[in-house]
Amino acid sequence: MNIISGIFKSIKIKTSKDLPYRPTKSLVRKSIFDSLNLFSFNSVCDLFSGTGIIGFESASRGAKFVTFVDNNYGAIKLIQENASSLEGPHYSYFQKDVFSFLKNCNSYDLIYADPPYGKYDLVKLAKEVFKHLNKHGKLFLECDKKQNPFLDSIVRDYGQTRILQWENR
Repeated sequence: MNIISGIFKSIKIKTSKDLPYRPTKSLVRKSIFDSLNLFSFNSVCDLFSGTGIIGFESASRGAKFVTFVDNNYGAIKLIQENASSLEGPHYSYFQKDVFSFLKNCNSYDLIYADPPYGKYDLVKLAKEVFKHLNKHGKLFLECDKKQNPFLDSIVRDYGQTRILQWENR
């Protein structure tokens, strides 16, 4: 899996077929980051990180602080290994359940959440995550296309993937 754009463009990150994640497709990543125009998000939180590709794309485009959260030990270890070769921003890693992490976390300019499809109450998740979004920050929630939009989200569909987006005004 390659980073699409920025200072780390074309760098391949290591992945593992042995880990239980579903990486965000390159078409979805390109569309999301293109929609942000000039990337001006200093702090990024990649929830349900999996491969960490969203955090690494953000780092490549200029994020100064990138936080990865995943409850899988193997995923966090692989993210740390990949980050060691992508110098620049300050990376932090949390092997935790997302809701536990959200109880005492910072606020961020950009938050991307990609929970396992069908395993979480997405309205509850979005409301909790939104509390940690800085003013003018953006929240992206990746879900299955069957998910009905909620909380006045902007909706974008890519095959069977749906992205719900909000901005904290």
